[in-house]
Amino acid sequence: MEGPVEVTMPDGTTVQSDRFVAAICVCRRSRTPPWCDTSHRRHSRSRTVASQNGPE
Repeated sequence: MEGPVEVTMPDGTTVQSDRFVAAICVCRRSRTPPWCDTSHRRHSRSRTVASQNGPE
């Protein structure tokens, strides 16, 4: 989504991103919740490589 963005967390705190584009993490792997830090990409690739190599 286009920034700046302000998000109210379930505990009532508010977090803000001043970036021109912000993404909300929905995979829960991000180290910077609620913002996406592309952590899901590292996990997806390792699964793909493992499945291409077949069972060990």
